[in-house]
Amino acid sequence: MPARPPQAIVAIVGGATAGAEAASMLAERGVTCVVFEQNARPYGKIEDGLPRWHVKLRRKEFDVINERLGRPGVHFVPCTKIGRDLDFHDLATGWGFTAVLLAHGAWRDRPLPIEGAEEFVGRGLVYQNAFIYWFNHYTERGYAGPTYRAEDGAVVVGGGLASIDVVKVLQIETVRAALARRGIAEDVFHLEHEGVPQALAGHGLSWETLGLRGATLYYRRRIEDMPLAEPPEGADPARLQKFEATRRRILEKAMQKYCFGVRPLRAPVGLLVESARLVGLRFQPTRVEEGRAVLLPGPGEEVRTPLVVSSIGSIPEPMPGIPEREGLYDYADPDLGRIAGYQNVFSAGNVVTGKGNIVASRRHSVRVTSHVIETFLGLGAADHAGEEALIELGTADARARTASVAEWVAQRPPLTSAAAEALLERVRARQRAVGYEGTYADWIARVTPPDLA
Repeated sequence: MPARPPQAIVAIVGGATAGAEAASMLAERGVTCVVFEQNARPYGKIEDGLPRWHVKLRRKEFDVINERLGRPGVHFVPCTKIGRDLDFHDLATGWGFTAVLLAHGAWRDRPLPIEGAEEFVGRGLVYQNAFIYWFNHYTERGYAGPTYRAEDGAVVVGGGLASIDVVKVLQIETVRAALARRGIAEDVFHLEHEGVPQALAGHGLSWETLGLRGATLYYRRRIEDMPLAEPPEGADPARLQKFEATRRRILEKAMQKYCFGVRPLRAPVGLLVESARLVGLRFQPTRVEEGRAVLLPGPGEEVRTPLVVSSIGSIPEPMPGIPEREGLYDYADPDLGRIAGYQNVFSAGNVVTGKGNIVASRRHSVRVTSHVIETFLGLGAADHAGEEALIELGTADARARTASVAEWVAQRPPLTSAAAEALLERVRARQRAVGYEGTYADWIARVTPPDLA
């Protein structure tokens, strides 16, 4: 007896945490899903944006995504970037999908807000996403991407969790290089776990005797304002004070463990350039007024550095056919992530929020938030359940939005057999074009580097 044709087929753009969660939920409701993934592997920022010292967390999330994308009713289409390989407007209106769900995250770094800064990318300036991608993959034998050097005395412009990850990479890599010059081999994972002072003590050394300057994180607001622990909306002044104290404590523990500096209340306003290369930044003092950083008058401060890493946030990449507003997609219905101009296009995950890092839920208490964030940053005792809590919080938005999309899909007229078969044949043609054969598990086994960390 021939298989019953699908009643609804939903395209999901992006196969990582949000996309895999959406595919799993929809498939459980009998909706056929087609997941378009720009890379060969679907792990997104779990693989490319989460520093590789989170070994157990990364592997567990790989397994979760694999299980969800390998379910019956889910068709995986790798190496297919919408807007480059396939036209978005055609996908949304011409292929015949019941709905399209955007879950491809936020991969574009917010530009460093100084005129002319983009001219120096790769010449003294690097952005967070590219830098962490390099750190996660440069040890692989087949790595052919951009190469960077972690410089001692680097300046990081940022303030959130992702910027602390960047500082940790800089400190770990420069300490390893300094030890190597002394004939001492040190492991990334051991150094991250033990921290710089304790690891150096094991070699009879100290931070002072190593002779490094260390990286410095510049932040335009106060330390207490850093988005390391988010209070619930409507929190009273006493609770806000507790969150501010938590933020300061988290940052101070990170500074002690990894030996970096922080300069709050400083905003980058100018470039220092020599021989067509960025050699530093000019910072202006600020004060915080009603949550905003306001520049103070005066000459400011020139800070010379061999490397500037900008880590001021991530936003979705532009996609032809999708209107934008202030760096984010233009949403006609933000609650559903519905894209303006399209009746059947929805969004979930960081593509809606514009947050490219894993962040804590606003609903969590000070104690829980502090524990989870400190565990994630490597500041507390090893607790993989604490790390996983951040990933789980990251899927909550996708789960809620997908449930709403599923309700919307259930109300649509069912696809005809001919329309469903024509659509799935077009999907199979794209799979053949990129060399996807066999099962999802077969494909993942084929494209996974044998030395992946």
